[in-house]
Amino acid sequence: MNSAPGLAALTTRHRAAVLLLWLVAMALAGWQITRTPFTADLSAFLPATTDAKQQVLIDQIRNGVPSRTLFIGIEGSTVEARAGASKQLAASLRSSGRFDQVSNGENDAWAGVGQWMVERRYLLSPAVTPERFTADGLREGINETLSLLGTPAGTALKPLLEQDPTGEVQRIAESMIPVKSPRTDGGVWVSREAGGTPPRAVMMATIRGDGADLDAQQAAIETVRQSFAQLQAPGLHLLVSGAPVFSVDSRAQIKAEVEWLALTGTLVMSALLLAAFASPLALGVAMLPVASGILAGIVAVSLLFGNVHGITLGFGATLIGEAVDYAIYYLIQARGHSGTGWRHWLRGNWPTVRLGLLTSLCGFTALLFSGFPGLQQLGVFSLAGLVGAVLTTRFVLPVLMPDGARGEGLRRPMGRAARAAIAVLPRTRWLWLALGLASVVLVVQREGLWKAELSSLSPVSKEALALDASLRADITSGSDGGAFVVVQGPDAETTLQRAEAAALRLEDLVNTQTIAGVDSITRFLPSLQTQRQRQAALPDPAALEVALAEATANGPLRATRLTPFVEAVAQARQLPLATPDMARASALAPLLDALTLQHPDGHWTVLLPVQASGATVDIEKVRAALADLPQTQAIDVGGELGRMYSRYLSEARGQAALGGLGVLLLMAVALRQGRRVLAVSQPLLLAVLLCLGGLALLQVPMGILHLVGLLLVVAVGSNYALFFDMLQHGGGVADDDTLASLLLANLTTVIGFGLIAVSDIRALSAIGAVVAPGALLALVLAGAFVSPARTAAQPL
Repeated sequence: MNSAPGLAALTTRHRAAVLLLWLVAMALAGWQITRTPFTADLSAFLPATTDAKQQVLIDQIRNGVPSRTLFIGIEGSTVEARAGASKQLAASLRSSGRFDQVSNGENDAWAGVGQWMVERRYLLSPAVTPERFTADGLREGINETLSLLGTPAGTALKPLLEQDPTGEVQRIAESMIPVKSPRTDGGVWVSREAGGTPPRAVMMATIRGDGADLDAQQAAIETVRQSFAQLQAPGLHLLVSGAPVFSVDSRAQIKAEVEWLALTGTLVMSALLLAAFASPLALGVAMLPVASGILAGIVAVSLLFGNVHGITLGFGATLIGEAVDYAIYYLIQARGHSGTGWRHWLRGNWPTVRLGLLTSLCGFTALLFSGFPGLQQLGVFSLAGLVGAVLTTRFVLPVLMPDGARGEGLRRPMGRAARAAIAVLPRTRWLWLALGLASVVLVVQREGLWKAELSSLSPVSKEALALDASLRADITSGSDGGAFVVVQGPDAETTLQRAEAAALRLEDLVNTQTIAGVDSITRFLPSLQTQRQRQAALPDPAALEVALAEATANGPLRATRLTPFVEAVAQARQLPLATPDMARASALAPLLDALTLQHPDGHWTVLLPVQASGATVDIEKVRAALADLPQTQAIDVGGELGRMYSRYLSEARGQAALGGLGVLLLMAVALRQGRRVLAVSQPLLLAVLLCLGGLALLQVPMGILHLVGLLLVVAVGSNYALFFDMLQHGGGVADDDTLASLLLANLTTVIGFGLIAVSDIRALSAIGAVVAPGALLALVLAGAFVSPARTAAQPL
């Protein structure tokens, strides 16, 4: 009789305070979430690195020109119709203001660059030396130019003959021609028609702005599609691909998947819990730890990272299946003790729940050291989410339902089914041990078990990748070796000088056909040192006229016709030297942005893309040629990404092992008996081995995401093993309520992770495909190896 007043006093004094604090915390969390940007930038799942060379590569993937380049194709109808549509579409895109550069093979697209080249030809041409302007040098240059007048190139040279008789414009223009330029028909780029590719007109468009600005990229893509629709070209259809398309489509896909997972998970869990509790009120209370956990996870990620990734939210949907476990434990295990159910749960079950939470946190902590910002977000979300869910269960639920959920629902048959299972499972221990041994054999014999690539984190479909490869092949010939040289320096001038030295070495490799070609911004923006040397090589008008008269004597071109040439050289002697700021304010800006990076600290990076002479670039020969140049490195993109991923995968395996060891040590400290620790650890180890064996048997290449799944199996499974241990050694009884709570909690976890296992987002499905079966195995194995000594039934 005395307990009721005590309970009433507790409720009166603490209920309002607890609920008020919880509501305030939820309100603050909601306010923070309204200020949180949500992203779908797939670069979050690229490794973070401190290696300068690798950082340049990551920066290019995130914000460089590749992240802003669209590949566009126009198929159908006739060659003439496709060419006309290409020209109209290109003109529309150039006038839209959303693109830095639109290239489709038309010379007009390079008019601004051509003007820069003509005006500064004597500061850009590598042939400009003092010897070039002697009588012999001028005679040689003029004769070379005259010999070209009868060739197809002569049409372009003839208007410039009197201003540029030595052919400097022609020499610079030749350096601009891509080694493997696209095929041209009708004045525009067209497909190579190799391998059955449908005939198409093709073009490239570089979006203006930051590669991480998905809104700007989406607007640019919509501009392409709307501009094409306005052409009213019957029989033609548009193809658009490239990194911006992947990013925008991935964001839409992630958003749709997150909404689907949240809605489906909520509906399925609600139906299951309603059937189990037979009480809408209990269902609502059970969802409070879930909501609290999700809000806590979002806020923690927001505060630590400044944004929340869509995949993190999708992963958060799994908390619906895991965070609700704590509510299930309380609502079922606290019943049957009129007026003191919450006290009974705190004394008998809360220590086990708390220890299970600590082991889960220990396992999730390994994600914080993964080296991938995206996976680190998952770790922070999980840690904060579980803590939020448990605290809500511990303090809020006893206030709302001090005696747990009274409804019976399906708990009676669930408890009986669990009781029947644990009566049989201990007899199957040898079977599980044999399967575990077989899994070890499978894993050891399976070559390349850990072979998943960085692309396994991407949700881009195979069809989209195939279209992208096809369009790229039309424009780049498909033999791009994916290599570039990185030159760095403390300022623009030093970096440009180093880039010139590197380009000179690479030209030697071109001459030996080791590589097919190299692009360098120094062709259009030489260092100030080089410009000064070339400017100093230009003679004064009087000396030039004398040398010119001698060079043209008895020749077909008279010196009197070359007065514009003398005037052009005189102007070049007074021309201000080109600087990066001048280039950025000119038509050269897209090239400058594509081939240089200016860092906030003032340092500069120049990129020199290398074209392969075969299928790939012989990167070792390139590195050997550049070995003694300061701060100059050659990067093989595919190989470097592969090495980065392999290194982080290796580190992640070590971190996962440490996380598992941490869970083991934590249980050892708590249980203090070697036999109990062994009994609790066996189900976890076997669950992991059986998951690995299943993946090996199915020939699934494993990567970091599967490793995350195995960590979750340990984190989730430790709760089941610890509960069975509590029943066996803690003086408790495996009553139907407790067994039903374990079974129901397992079902919600398996369903939650099962939903993400069928997701189209591979980063989620890989985790779900491991955890869903792994969690079920963990419960079954806990029943087999840590079965409670007493299984007395209690009425539900």
